Amino acid sequence: MNSMGLALAIIGASVSALLAGIGSAKGVGLVGEAAAGVVSVDPDKFSKVLVLQLLPGTQGLYGLLTAILMLSRIGVIGGNAVELSTAQGLMFLGASLPIAIVGLFSGIAQGRSAAAGVGITARKPEHNGKAIIMAAMVETYAILALLVSILLIYNIAI
Repeated sequence: MNSMGLALAIIGASVSALLAGIGSAKGVGLVGEAAAGVVSVDPDKFSKVLVLQLLPGTQGLYGLLTAILMLSRIGVIGGNAVELSTAQGLMFLGASLPIAIVGLFSGIAQGRSAAAGVGITARKPEHNGKAIIMAAMVETYAILALLVSILLIYNIAI
């Protein structure tokens, strides 16, 4: 059994969860900082700013989903790991990169956009929906990256 191929695939799964998770953590933290200031002045705005804070958390979930799908596909989840060549392992590692990289950067970008939306909500709460839409636009690219990673994972011959 070529353990290098399997190791590369496991590294790929880890990278997808790790980088997308870092992006989400950074993004959620940025919004949390802005939201804490608003809620300290007006606690009634908590639910409005909470929605904005949740948005950048999705990239981490997409990275986790990618990792789980990859680990399942290669048999690590379930206890029957498949034999992978080094080339196959590199393909799985490559399949993790779209959501890993886009998740990292879009989580942070979405956090910045949502933090700006917290400012909108603080001044004009009736425009909260517009703030959510602006932050959600960043999500499009994370979803596209997730789709590419999933398509690649399930189209690698093993």
